[in-house]
Amino acid sequence: MSERPSSPAANLARTVVFAAFIAVLGIFPGFYLAGAAVPVVLQNAGPLLAGSILGARRGTASVLLFVALTAIGLPLLSGGRGGVAPFLGPSGGFLLGWILSALVVGLIVQRSAKPGIGVLLLANLAGVAADYLIGIPFWGAMIGDLPSAAVQSLVFLPGDAVKLVAVSLIAVAVHRAVPHALPGAARRPAEG
Repeated sequence: MSERPSSPAANLARTVVFAAFIAVLGIFPGFYLAGAAVPVVLQNAGPLLAGSILGARRGTASVLLFVALTAIGLPLLSGGRGGVAPFLGPSGGFLLGWILSALVVGLIVQRSAKPGIGVLLLANLAGVAADYLIGIPFWGAMIGDLPSAAVQSLVFLPGDAVKLVAVSLIAVAVHRAVPHALPGAARRPAEG
């Protein structure tokens, strides 16, 4: 039995809820390790979870909404930061990388017939890599030293590994509980 497609209002609500969830993760303060100019935050798990649960379009839209609200001045980032300044500093590339991160994760998860733990781990690993792909060169450009930015970013690896595993486990549970959460899920074969 297939489910009815989601209404535009339901899709909008999911997008807004995930943007709010990313903002709530900003309540947890970031901390700076080894003198790095970019803080370690829990908030970067939000875009991964948005892509894992909402798929590419809605997940990316939720991150875009969050980024736009932050850019116009709402203090939604870890440490109560907001406005354009965080996007122009060393962490700006990582913040913008969240958009690509949600998109990459969502595309991988959506293309899976059944997003299990293996697919979700791979998708979230790719999402973290996409964030680094934008964040590290941006950071390197800000400090004028790409190799130094790359070495300093190694402090993020243990925490990001834990976050991507946690996000993957949460997403597996959500997909089991709500099998039609992803776009196109109603067209997938029924699970036995």
